[in-house]
Amino acid sequence: MRGTGGAGAVGTAGVGAAGGGAGIGAGGGGVNLLALRSHNAALVLDLLRTAGDEGISRLELAERTGLTPQAVSKITARLREDGLVAEAGRRASTGGKPRTVLRLVPEAGHAVGVHLDRDEVRVVLVDLRGTVVGEHRAALDLGAGAEAVLGAVGETVAGVLPGGFGGGAEVGLDGEVRPGPAGFDRGSGPGAGSGGFDRGSGPGAGSGGFDRGSRPGSAGSDEDLRPGSAGLDDGSRPGGAGRAGGSLPGLAGLDPALLGVGVALPGPLDHVRGVLHRVTGFPGWDGFPLREALAGRLGVPVVVDKDTNAAALGLAAGGEGGSFAYLHLGTGLGAGLVIGGSVHRGARTGAGEFGHQVIQLDGAPCTCGNRGCVEALCLAAVARGDLDEAARVLGAGAANLVGLLDIDVVLLGGRTVAAAPDAFTSGVGAVLEARSRRTGQDAVPVRVAPGGDGAVAVGAAQLVLGPVFGRGGG
Repeated sequence: MRGTGGAGAVGTAGVGAAGGGAGIGAGGGGVNLLALRSHNAALVLDLLRTAGDEGISRLELAERTGLTPQAVSKITARLREDGLVAEAGRRASTGGKPRTVLRLVPEAGHAVGVHLDRDEVRVVLVDLRGTVVGEHRAALDLGAGAEAVLGAVGETVAGVLPGGFGGGAEVGLDGEVRPGPAGFDRGSGPGAGSGGFDRGSGPGAGSGGFDRGSRPGSAGSDEDLRPGSAGLDDGSRPGGAGRAGGSLPGLAGLDPALLGVGVALPGPLDHVRGVLHRVTGFPGWDGFPLREALAGRLGVPVVVDKDTNAAALGLAAGGEGGSFAYLHLGTGLGAGLVIGGSVHRGARTGAGEFGHQVIQLDGAPCTCGNRGCVEALCLAAVARGDLDEAARVLGAGAANLVGLLDIDVVLLGGRTVAAAPDAFTSGVGAVLEARSRRTGQDAVPVRVAPGGDGAVAVGAAQLVLGPVFGRGGG
């Protein structure tokens, strides 16, 4: 929730979708004051984010959050101290002296989004507003084994960070960052080169994210954004048990303002624990603790989710409203579902396995073990170049989804759709229009999702950014 409806909005939701944040007022009992304080700061940050370069005054922040002017002043003072907020001039008021306007400093923090597909890894670097400021991609074989895949992910992530551009920085399989000819700055002290972030000198310093609370009196202050309250599980930080490959203290040196890494890949998987299940076509990943392994290797917080969920989250954060389905057609077929503004993952993160609904009994075998799945039929049609049939099959699955959930819009994405957008929007749209004639209901519109085949990676970055702004990672 955005929390723009006044004081009542502050205490109605938990902070943190990845297991790190405590609920606020859960069960009507005592309030977790640290979570509440962090949530209030997140509300202020989110309003500053949406205000853009024009900024917003402290009085407006107080009115829209329901916080007292004194609380807003304290929160914004700390955010300015941390380099997250700056003055954007003055605005004439209806009475009295002009109001100082504040704005978010987008470059003060970054998040990395990783789309780990079956045959490639795509990485984006985004600023606090979610604007892509760097991108890197490389070929990859998801079946090559954990060490090879983790090494490729680490190297690609290092390549997208500012210190990795042009320097040839590599992340070896032994978990070491090796600078290229140009080298990179690892920083020489607390907050070095952090663009306004205070790393501090206490426990957790330099592990990515906001101030860890090394300043005197900072513990529990009203505007602290700490691990956990930002929605990143404390168990994903370096130093936890069971880390694979060793941590990379140098990764934060590539970008000291790095908040964390969001990783999106085909499911099924356990979003809360960051553990993979039997990834379709790659059963060898079953039970692999991807979040722990990557957090230990990269040395920053990591969040893991399905590719379709991440894309849906990114679309919702980018302004797509209402309830919608994002259908992703690439090396596989899946759906990301947003119901009432929130990503619907299901009780076991199993929602959205759209591609494995059977629409043809005794049809072609699918890699999931069933026969006649939408994914198998659709990909077979794509392979033989029959895009009209592929779109018709995709439309049949979409019609089932529309009938089940009564959503507002169907969004299409993925590399296969990006290669022939008109064929898929018209083909899927025709099936949904035929359904509407039978039911007497208005046809659900079909559109290509913005962002093209990069929507998953951008959405993965929102897994990290969302909790920072009180949006709980979807």
